[in-house]
Amino acid sequence: MTVPTVDESRLSALCESADPEQGLAGLKDRINELGEGLSFEHAMTRGHWHRLGGVVDSDHQRITHNIVHWAEEKSEGDVDQLLAFYGDSAYLATKLAGKTHFFTMCTGSNPEDFLQIEIEELQEVLDRTLIEPDWFPEDLQEFLDPLDYPRLAPETVGKPYYVFRRLTSIAEVLAKAPIDKRSTKDLKRFFHDWSFSSAAEGSSLCEHWVIALREYLDSEGEVQHMAKPVSVYPGRLPELPAGETLSGSALANAVHGYDRILGYPFAWYFIMVTQNKDNVALADAVLRDQMGAYDYLPPQDLKVLRAWEESPYAL
Repeated sequence: MTVPTVDESRLSALCESADPEQGLAGLKDRINELGEGLSFEHAMTRGHWHRLGGVVDSDHQRITHNIVHWAEEKSEGDVDQLLAFYGDSAYLATKLAGKTHFFTMCTGSNPEDFLQIEIEELQEVLDRTLIEPDWFPEDLQEFLDPLDYPRLAPETVGKPYYVFRRLTSIAEVLAKAPIDKRSTKDLKRFFHDWSFSSAAEGSSLCEHWVIALREYLDSEGEVQHMAKPVSVYPGRLPELPAGETLSGSALANAVHGYDRILGYPFAWYFIMVTQNKDNVALADAVLRDQMGAYDYLPPQDLKVLRAWEESPYAL
C-alpha cells in the first residue's frame, strides 16, 4: 500500500482556520480533503491538561499572551523587581486548558502501519492573581508556576482554538527507535503480539489504540520518542478480571465479557500488558484453566500468552 502524503504546513493552516464549535466531524472531513486517499478517523481525545498562558488586567484586557517571555523581560532576571513593579497591578495570570485530539489512518497490513495526527484544542482561562500580598517567590520559576497558591475559578478569557501538534508515522517511529532499549523491545512485542493474536482478525490496531509520544534528545542530540500504547476506550477502563478469585467458567465469562466491553477479542491481554501493575495472577489463572478441563482461548492467543509467561513484559 502506498502511504498518502500529508502536508504538515497545510495541516497547521487548517487548524488555524478551523472553528472548534463546528465539532470534530467537521475537522476530520477537512483533514481528509487535504490529499488523495486520506481516510483519517477520530480515535480519541485526551484532556485535563494545561500549560502556562498569559497575563490580563482586572478587566480581562490583554497584557501579554506569553507570561514566560513577559516575566523574563520585565524582571531582567530579578524576581523581586517583578514584585516591586507589579505588586499593586491587580493583574491576573491565565492558563491554557487543553485537550489533544488523535486521528489515525491505517496504511498497511502490519499493526504499526498507521499515521497519527495530534491536534490540540486550547481554551485560555483565568488561573490566579499574578501577585499575592506577602508572597515572596524564591525565583522566577516559582513565580511562573507556584505550587501552593490560591486559584481562581477558570473563567474563559478567549474562544477555543486548534493548534496542530504533530503528524507521525508509527511504523517510522518504531523503525528509528534505539534497538538496544528495553522500551523499544517491549513496544515491538506489543505489535508482534497483536499481529499473531485473534485481535488482528477483525480490526486494525489503530482502531483501538493510539501511541502517546514524548520527544527527547539522545546523547548525540538526535530527537527520539518515548512511546506508549493508550487504549481509545472512552472513559475509565473497566477493572481486569480478578485472577486471584476466578477460575473455570467464571473466569472464561469474565475475560470474554471484558473483550465484549472493549469491542475486540483478547482485549484483556493487551490492557494487561499496558497497565502498570502486577497482572501475573490473571495470566496464571487463565493458563491454569487451559492446562485443565477448560479451553476458552483460541490457539494463537494461548501461544501469545504462554510466550508472555516465559518472558513477561509491560509497557
